[in-house]
Amino acid sequence: MSFNDQLQRLQQFLDADDLHDEALDYMAACGYLAALSVSPQEVPSEEWLAELFAETPNYTDEQQQAEIVGTLQELKSRIARELASDEDLELPCELSLGDEPDYSDLRSWCIGFMEGVFLREEAWFENDEELVSELLLPVMVGSGLFAEEPEFAEIDKDEDMVEDMMEHIPGVLTQLFLLFHAPEEKQKPALISPRK
Repeated sequence: MSFNDQLQRLQQFLDADDLHDEALDYMAACGYLAALSVSPQEVPSEEWLAELFAETPNYTDEQQQAEIVGTLQELKSRIARELASDEDLELPCELSLGDEPDYSDLRSWCIGFMEGVFLREEAWFENDEELVSELLLPVMVGSGLFAEEPEFAEIDKDEDMVEDMMEHIPGVLTQLFLLFHAPEEKQKPALISPRK
């Protein structure tokens, strides 16, 4: 079976209605795995799988479980390899929140990414909190998880600024990955500045 076929099966599995309400759907899982690949601290697969599903799914049999878990682990490896290359990560969705942000694939992806950050939040921010916060800003805005906070409400009013931030997400991921995994490489200046 090709990897694309495996991904299709994974998507059908994660987007089905019979998973736990707090389980991540396919798009959120892609963001989550990207965060785990960027993370400055390795998260054991048992832990991130448990968080992804919220509770153990009702697999039809052991073979299905092995396929789903294996595809998730392979997808995480491929994302890590892409981040380690000189190319920016290609997201599995458009870099736009569209007219209805709450229903956009990018919002789901960003929520999943932040869920991955929360698993090791201290490690993400312990060495350079200001730079990491600035780099993470587009993903945080895209997730909508912080919309109640005044500074995020202010950003959300500026649609052009928000859309510009969304387009910068792949480059931001590359910078975060280099910051955590190749700190000796000189950092490019931040792509976006939240301050106007």
